[in-house]
Amino acid sequence: MTTSTPTPITVVLADDQRLVRAGFRSILDDEDDIEVVGEASNGTEAVQLARELLPDVVLMDIRMPEEDGLAATRRIIEDERLSGVKVVILTTFDMDDYVYSALHAGASGFLVKDTEPMELLHGIRVCARGDALIAPKVTRRLIAEFANRVRHPDPSPRLNTLTEREREVLGLVGAGLTNDEIARRLVLSPATAKTHVSRIMSKLGARDRTQLVITAYESGMITPGWLS
Repeated sequence: MTTSTPTPITVVLADDQRLVRAGFRSILDDEDDIEVVGEASNGTEAVQLARELLPDVVLMDIRMPEEDGLAATRRIIEDERLSGVKVVILTTFDMDDYVYSALHAGASGFLVKDTEPMELLHGIRVCARGDALIAPKVTRRLIAEFANRVRHPDPSPRLNTLTEREREVLGLVGAGLTNDEIARRLVLSPATAKTHVSRIMSKLGARDRTQLVITAYESGMITPGWLS
């Protein structure tokens, strides 16, 4: 009996520093379930490779020549042909303002450049399967900080399409809970929690859980620290 080999997660590396790309490639190439299929030195090349290769994930630096990562992220997210491509932003702590803009533009998450190899691999795998890279504590702290900047919450009319249960689930997603955690808190099966999240994403036109987090904060539905 033969077993089929799982299709690897395909990744495009976008960073203007060759040594940085080489460092990430050396980490990713050691993994059987991840394959680096292309490298870009600027945002324009990243968008071009995304269109040509349709990778699962683009690991995107922000500061690059010609076209930065933020502009490239917007172009990828706005291209309907690239709906299956997830963007993970690479950043440093002194660029926090850019992080929020990138998440708002549709990035699925972000990692700091000095992250540990295991966290990098985890982040790529998480985003590739459509989840938000929200679990690391640093990510939760940063999103909470940015949420505090929303002076005037602007509830989207689309929230009116959600049922009371779906609004409750959205709030828990915004707090960074996984489907299993949501299921335990609401006394649901994990499958039911997953179904609720999928329906919410469909109703709100969200690409992934990250967009649900941003919506929950910007609408004023939740505020940092509301969930004990």
